[in-house]
Amino acid sequence: MFAFAAFGPRNLFAATGGGAKGLAGRLGMEAAARRRQHPGAAGGPGAQPGASFLQARHGAVKADEAAATAPFHLDLWFYFTLQNWVLDFGRPIAMLVFPLEWFPLNKPSVGDYFHMAYNIITPFLLLKLIERCPRTLPRSLIYVSIITFIMGASIHLVGDSVNHRLIFSGYQNHLSVRENPIIKNLKPETLIDSFELLYYYDEYLGHSMWYVPFFLILFMYFSGCFTPTEAESSMPGAALLLVVPSGLYYWYLVTEGQIFILFIFTSFAMLALVLHQKRKRLFLDSNGLFLFSSFALTLLLVALWVAWLWNDPVLRKKYPGVIYVPEPWAFYTLHVSSRH
Repeated sequence: MFAFAAFGPRNLFAATGGGAKGLAGRLGMEAAARRRQHPGAAGGPGAQPGASFLQARHGAVKADEAAATAPFHLDLWFYFTLQNWVLDFGRPIAMLVFPLEWFPLNKPSVGDYFHMAYNIITPFLLLKLIERCPRTLPRSLIYVSIITFIMGASIHLVGDSVNHRLIFSGYQNHLSVRENPIIKNLKPETLIDSFELLYYYDEYLGHSMWYVPFFLILFMYFSGCFTPTEAESSMPGAALLLVVPSGLYYWYLVTEGQIFILFIFTSFAMLALVLHQKRKRLFLDSNGLFLFSSFALTLLLVALWVAWLWNDPVLRKKYPGVIYVPEPWAFYTLHVSSRH
């Protein structure tokens, strides 16, 4: 009471206001001192590289991102092509070469171990490829695609393992499941339905969950392979050497996987993107040219393959649809292994 009377209302409010300002000033100076001690905390000039990385990943795409041009990824493309040939194309060949005594029919074959390695190495290489893309890609879509890819390839691993084991018992790939001599006389007949379900998991569900995210990831990566400098739109000699084995592998992938529609859709989408970017004066860099050239070679090889087998009556019966693309292993069991 006495203090209030001595100061008066106006003087008391002035005193408390001055104290608040002084307190705010002291807090401001302490915060400034902390920023000087830890310059990266506020994203200032001394900010850590991780902070700017997160800002770039979650923020808007920067202007210099479009101008960035990645060098040719010789290491990744070489490993990618090599493991595709060894672990995917070489998988059924290894099953025929290695003695059956080493891998009994009731145990995983050497090809199954190849497939397991493929299911681990390929997603890893795809992720490394995405990391080197000059353009920031949607991470959630990448993660979902990789997860779906692994799940689809794993489904295919089981179905394909049983299918190739049946070859040793007389199963013929150029015939449908119900027309196969070792299947059509099974009793009870519901067992045939089980084998058709296995074939569905192998050739349809497994392939769809495997190849759709695979080509989606390649297309997303391809969308970042553009440069504003026309002089940088060329491939080094090493890339030219890799185009042939890469395109030949994709031919095998398209024909054996029966994914011609998916492949042609991806190829046309890539061509449309190239024409669209060309109007903006953006050109494919060395990595984009390598991928585009590989797909172009694949398209040519598929056309030659179909033309060669166009009048084959047996394969025509197995592939009766409008899209006639015979599988290489169906051709092998029909025209090669049957002669031995």
